[in-house]
Amino acid sequence: MFRKLGIKEHIVKSIEEQKFEKPSEIQEKAIPLVLQGKDVIAGSATGSGKTLVFGAGILHDCQRGKGVQALVLTPTRELAEQITRELRKFAKHNPMNIAPIYGGVSIGPQLSDLRTAEVVVGTPGRLLDHLQRDTLQTDNIKILVIDEADRMFDMGFIDDVIKIIRSCPPKRQTLLFSATISPDITHLARKYMKEPVEVEAEHFVDASKLHQVYYEVPDGLKFSLLVHLLQHEESGLVMVFCNTRKNVDFVANNLKFADIDALPIHGGFSQEKRSRVMGKFNEKKVQVLVCTDVAARGLDIKGVSHVYNYDIPNDPKEYIHRIGRTARAGKEGIAVSLLASRDYELFSRVLKVNRVDVFAEKIPDIKRVAIKWMEERGSERRFSGHSRGYGRVNLGPRDYRGRDSRTGRDSGDDRRDSRRPSYGGRGRVSGRTSSSSRVRSWGRR
Repeated sequence: MFRKLGIKEHIVKSIEEQKFEKPSEIQEKAIPLVLQGKDVIAGSATGSGKTLVFGAGILHDCQRGKGVQALVLTPTRELAEQITRELRKFAKHNPMNIAPIYGGVSIGPQLSDLRTAEVVVGTPGRLLDHLQRDTLQTDNIKILVIDEADRMFDMGFIDDVIKIIRSCPPKRQTLLFSATISPDITHLARKYMKEPVEVEAEHFVDASKLHQVYYEVPDGLKFSLLVHLLQHEESGLVMVFCNTRKNVDFVANNLKFADIDALPIHGGFSQEKRSRVMGKFNEKKVQVLVCTDVAARGLDIKGVSHVYNYDIPNDPKEYIHRIGRTARAGKEGIAVSLLASRDYELFSRVLKVNRVDVFAEKIPDIKRVAIKWMEERGSERRFSGHSRGYGRVNLGPRDYRGRDSRTGRDSGDDRRDSRRPSYGGRGRVSGRTSSSSRVRSWGRR
């Protein structure tokens, strides 16, 4: 299958050794264009196989001992490490010197790596630093890759990205990957790419496997409900998303006190600590990762069965990126949103922008969990070890669009929704997580 795309034999051999059975949609559409030397704009989410798309072009054209010939821009340190690992696997039978370059670590080893590198994968800030030091030479760049372009722009890297683009030779191939194609990205493409071909993968997630639900939670019970669900749901790896570093620390540390194996990750950690946390999670040494969008964006983590939105994202588009972490490779996945009073407005925006169908779940009888860890204030960390009682809530199982997720009836209306057949107490409707993907929404007993 991969040979038909024109990929070199030594790369195909490494692909087969990694047990990839067939190309993904974005690989099938984009790899032939990349190998023809065309500039490509690819609309593609994390986990779609895009690393092989640009990796096939890089490993096809770059030669040992000819200096830096390919430059890959990424928004985060973790993504730079991940891409480097993947490229090295694809180059197993024709090794290349691939150097990951990012901030938060000593610059000394990077100086050494850059002297022999043929491929550089890095974040904009540190790459600019090397350009200014004249320790990164871009005269021989054949391929420039801009990965997660929308995230880099959201993080304020657009000026840095443009400076790096201008440092590269005009005669080059440019490949741009982005989950969404914004006006900024379109402007960048028109200015710095040569007759780019635009391709897009239709599905962000496996639509037939994704289940989206939400709980309306009384203020003060959100964390207790999260603990209850984590303790009672059968799950693989779990990602819990928060909007701020403080909330990540609050949730992760209190989960530990509740005897739930969890680790936090956010931009406030050193690179060494972030790498250590991600290593444990990928190796399944810890089951629950509590994270911010910035820390988790771009990471392709296999085996995630549940995504929890402890905070509803401020940017509605981030909801799609979050739920896209699960329901992959034929596996089922569940996306759960926890809504206290302050979350309703943001959740309404998520539904309006993304047009997803999400069904309510009835809150079970839950034990109110004692909060033992609070955020740091000054140099002191506050603990609260007092015991709290039990709380019980009984909210009706209406879905967010006014339907009962178990009966299919509109609230206050006896008419049955003909689109939603009954499955032994479960209901189903079809909705969209993007303009071209279909999703089933379920209510659980």
